[in-house]
Amino acid sequence: MLRRKFVALSTLLAVAGPAAAQTDADWQKVIEAGKKEGKLVIYTATLGSPFHKAVVQAFEKKYGIRVEMLEARASEVRERIRIEQAAGRFVGDIHHNGSTTTGLMLKDGNFQPHGDIPNLKSLMPPYAADDVRVPAEVISYTLLINRNLVKPADEPKSWKDLLEPKWSGKILSDDMRALGGGAVFFMVMYDTFGKSFHEGLAAQKPVFSRDIANSERRVARGEFPLYIPFSLQDFNQIKSLPIKVIVPKEGRPYILFQLSMLKNAPHPNAARLFINHYLEVDSQLVFANAGYNPVVRDVIERVPEDIRPLLATKALGTTDPARQDAMLELARQIYK
Repeated sequence: MLRRKFVALSTLLAVAGPAAAQTDADWQKVIEAGKKEGKLVIYTATLGSPFHKAVVQAFEKKYGIRVEMLEARASEVRERIRIEQAAGRFVGDIHHNGSTTTGLMLKDGNFQPHGDIPNLKSLMPPYAADDVRVPAEVISYTLLINRNLVKPADEPKSWKDLLEPKWSGKILSDDMRALGGGAVFFMVMYDTFGKSFHEGLAAQKPVFSRDIANSERRVARGEFPLYIPFSLQDFNQIKSLPIKVIVPKEGRPYILFQLSMLKNAPHPNAARLFINHYLEVDSQLVFANAGYNPVVRDVIERVPEDIRPLLATKALGTTDPARQDAMLELARQIYK
């Protein structure tokens, strides 16, 4: 029996060795072809992000490939690509945007398969790739409280705790009737708890605002004890203030940013190299240190202790592009 197992293992290793060598050789050809292309054009919806720029600069230094980046709002990126492709002008190589916009553009036929990407094997659940879309980084939504106004014993442990009478008129919220974090929160809570949760929350008379940065500081100043949903990527900017970030026991709503290769990309090999580079631990650590959830393993353990427990929480749910309009209309009906 032991001899048969040894023979089987030896056979498996003998087969796997050449296969791995072939895979490495194939990827080396991609590297060489990408360097010959010498250029990469990225369309991204991350306006002014220093973290995204840091990852891009590391890629340029590593491969000697020059990167041109167009930064614009999600809808503007989508429209530019639509116009260019309709005119037969294929300029961009990579599209970097939220999963909702990416899903809509997939239906429009704006992408092409990305091919083999070695670092896809490092992805961790619930983040998964298909032949077109690759997870990039995650914006997570949590609960923000003022530590001077909310005693430890009164801190919400569940999202349902927001329905307790003591929070009536004391909740500041991103507007759930418009696209943004509030809309993400609305859909995920609806899917988790049902319509009755939102009816109960509406009865609490939350105050809506679309000025996210000011809303966070209004809580820090003590104007409100609670703010929903708080974007974890803003943690480093306000962590010195009298606030606390809480991820309720059910988990955190999130928005997944994705990378896709644009149709007829002029520099397809450079695009594959960049996607693989984006999934390197060092690249993902840049985002994790900034409060974004990484999409690959072996990253969270390396971030500072003050944010590590928040990143290590459960991903509760995200948006569904197909239901976006219906959910916004329902939010308008409930939160009048």
